[in-house]
Amino acid sequence: MQQQRIKYTEVAPDGYKAMAGLEQYVRRSGLESSLLELVKTRASQMNGCAFCLDMHTKDARAAGETEQRLYTLSAWHETPFFTDRERAALAWTEALTKVADTHVPDDVYELVRKHFSEKELVDLTLAIVAINGWNRLAIAFRTVPGTYQPAKR
Repeated sequence: MQQQRIKYTEVAPDGYKAMAGLEQYVRRSGLESSLLELVKTRASQMNGCAFCLDMHTKDARAAGETEQRLYTLSAWHETPFFTDRERAALAWTEALTKVADTHVPDDVYELVRKHFSEKELVDLTLAIVAINGWNRLAIAFRTVPGTYQPAKR
């Protein structure tokens, strides 16, 4: 069984608060919470972050997301279950998460700009930056999944 290496929230509380501040900004940005949970889940799938997958699939389900969409999220290209706006956000998520490989191609940018204003696109990008950061913290320090429970709505 995996054991946590470092409790980064305790060792560097100011760093954790800074990350949490970005997360709070993103939540208040006006982007749909359902969209944000899809983006967070997709990036976490790509990065292999069990802790964040546990958290964000639970949050998505608590907010009413369907199991069908969560189960097929890794194959979203092949399904009819996502809106054009969600597809654009997922394509943007994948390009940014694999930035070293993709350098965020122009066609992906053009696609996402059709569905998001400039402010929304910056906010979406900040959401993707945040989840990729959380993934790296959780993976590096082996945050153990399974105990997270969504807030009561």
